This record gives sequence, structure tokens and C-alpha cells, in this order.
Amino acid sequence: MECKKQENLKECPCTYPGCSKKGLCCECIKYHKERNELPACYFSPEAEKTYDRSINKFYEDQNKS
Repeated sequence: MECKKQENLKECPCTYPGCSKKGLCCECIKYHKERNELPACYFSPEAEKTYDRSINKFYEDQNKS
């Protein structure tokens, strides 16, 4: 399968400076899965900017009032 990095970049919400996986979704998912984390696209814009990709942060973000 051909990677569509330029197309993916249009939708990628990751704001981490210097991220080498930005727009490379399969690499991003693999990287975060190995660390028991979730990629930026699972988080709200506010939570994403914390760079905390933990599952606990995801639950907190999803259950905020």
C-alpha cells in the first residue's frame, strides 16, 4: 500500500515539534502502541497540546464535563 503522507498531513492533528512520524499514520500508530499510548488523532485539540498520549489522559479527555 502506498503511503499518502501529503494527504494525511492535511488531517493530522499532531502539534509535537519535530515529529518524524507526522503524516505517516502506520508508523505513528506502531510507535504509540509500543508505548501503550494513543496517537494525537484520538484526543481533543486541547488535550493533544499537552503531549500526554497516555490512555488515562484519553479517558480523562473523553469524560470531561
